[in-house]
Amino acid sequence: MEIEEGQAQVIQKFVNKASTLETTSSLANLIVEATSHPSLFAFSEILSLPNILQLQGTEDSAYILLRLFGYGTWRDYKGNSAMLPKLSQDQILKLKQLTVVTLSGTNKVLSYNKLQEQLEVSNVRELEDFLKNDCMIRCNLQQRGISCMGSLGV
Repeated sequence: MEIEEGQAQVIQKFVNKASTLETTSSLANLIVEATSHPSLFAFSEILSLPNILQLQGTEDSAYILLRLFGYGTWRDYKGNSAMLPKLSQDQILKLKQLTVVTLSGTNKVLSYNKLQEQLEVSNVRELEDFLKNDCMIRCNLQQRGISCMGSLGV
């Protein structure tokens, strides 16, 4: 419950801030700030704001980046990185975390190989360290695969 309340407060902070912005550059800065924020993992409310939606269909990479964090994966970013801004280390970590959440939502058990490929980690040890230390949902590591449980609390 505490996580949910904290997440809701962070979301509301960004929604309120985004609602007051009008210029493309100020919205782009807000998007970078939101996607870098360590406690923000849900982006649909921000994506649905009218001034953010005005960026849709433009060549603005900030809107595409925000959609990526809302609905995409690390592989989606890598496949489109030429048209997107370079990510900070915080953004890379968050996008990889969100990738695990996305994959665990569609697969009950994830193979080590699939996660290594999706997250672009070179070995099992690096993958297990990420899942134990950096992943925001609980994952059980087993020989037959990895099962992740939980949600983002939103």
